[in-house]
Amino acid sequence: MSTLAFYVHIPYCVRRCGYCDFNTYTPSELSISNDFSGTSRSYIELLLREIEFARETSTASTVPTIFFGGGTPTLMAAADLGRVISLIGEHFELKSDAEITTEANPDTVTKSKLAELREVGFNRISFGMQSAVPHVLAALDRTHNPENIFKATEWAREVGFTEISVDLIYGTAGESVQDWEVSVDTALSLPITHISAYALIVENGTKLGAQVKRGEVVMPDDDQTADKYLLADEKFTAAGFDWYELSNWSRPGSQSRHNLAYWNGDNWWGAGAGAHSHIDGRRFWNVKHPAAYTQKVLEAGNPMQEEEILTVEQARSEEIMLQIRLARGIARATLSEREESSLSDFLNGGYLVRESWERGSVVLSKTGRLIADRIVREILL
Repeated sequence: MSTLAFYVHIPYCVRRCGYCDFNTYTPSELSISNDFSGTSRSYIELLLREIEFARETSTASTVPTIFFGGGTPTLMAAADLGRVISLIGEHFELKSDAEITTEANPDTVTKSKLAELREVGFNRISFGMQSAVPHVLAALDRTHNPENIFKATEWAREVGFTEISVDLIYGTAGESVQDWEVSVDTALSLPITHISAYALIVENGTKLGAQVKRGEVVMPDDDQTADKYLLADEKFTAAGFDWYELSNWSRPGSQSRHNLAYWNGDNWWGAGAGAHSHIDGRRFWNVKHPAAYTQKVLEAGNPMQEEEILTVEQARSEEIMLQIRLARGIARATLSEREESSLSDFLNGGYLVRESWERGSVVLSKTGRLIADRIVREILL
């Protein structure tokens, strides 16, 4: 049976974080109510129309995962999010063990809200923790109280979530190694099964990007950022979280199956403003602004802005870039003689796992993960 994962984009946030370049919008930018109640109902109606269109145009029969991201999905009413899950289940066959995830800001949930999310079908939740240190959260323009992560994760466990994840960010201006260690230790004290840890990237067009360009903010050097990654990996591993992707660790059996679908190049449909999709080498994406999305869905049911067909070379490059991030790596047999030869210095330098190499796989060592992009460039020269 052909499968189709669903990503559902909720493009709303109470406030825009200074580092964020995601397709998100605040109430002041859209001139809408801060309580999002009316927005929740109207936007969900549009998503339902797009899912109808997905059913009309897709040949897939089975849905293994659904992921609600943003933005802040938990600003929407749980019942409204549940309508999306229900319609996907009506039009496709939801696998009996389907993974259904929502991202959440710790400040936008209560215990009753989490219980409602469980009732409408969610079985996995990912909290945007980012840091446990107040001055680091302030530098990131994060709005949540760091104490709320304790309550939110405990509530999630109490109402029946068995898969609970937190996202961390390291490399913020002013964050010391000791600050980062506090965040790591705090995350490991929570009732969680999964951790993501991402190095902060300064993106053009963001508030942070402008501050760095003007010299108002000085980012930490690469060596300190690398030290933070290695510290986190050591602590996560010692606590029973296995590394399975460059920035992701989980307890056994708790990997994010939805994200693995991306890294494996599986098919997925992205519903919502600005969402991207991939089906059999065809990539397409929706118009970004909620107003434009509304207009296109109401007029034609199809919010697509553009599409591209990946060439054989593009598809192979993407496969290498994505799969080298995984703990299983890349099969050596898929590399050309030149590509394999280009890796000899990395192998001899300890950046690749020799035992895996001898068994026929290109797998990054711990230090190799720090230069993954450089290794990919060498392969694809």
